[in-house]
Amino acid sequence: MLTRYVVAAAVAAAFVTPALAAEFFIVQDTSTKRCQIVEQKPPSSTMVVVGDGKVYTSRTDAESALGTVQVCHSTGSTGSSTTTTTTTVPR
Repeated sequence: MLTRYVVAAAVAAAFVTPALAAEFFIVQDTSTKRCQIVEQKPPSSTMVVVGDGKVYTSRTDAESALGTVQVCHSTGSTGSSTTTTTTTVPR
């Protein structure tokens, strides 16, 4: 009987653990200067992590911080930058 509880707890932990390990990054496309929130650190050199490279554990935290990242809201001679929020799904 105890074995059933142990197995049930192990199965439940296997499903919950990946959700707890979610990571969110604020990145900027260097060619378009657009910022977005992604779930994986970008391997591309055209996308760089901004906001001091901080890793956020929830999408809500990343969205709140997106408004405070100066490089995502700076203006230049070509006009203001646009901020977008997207989700990158790992394959």
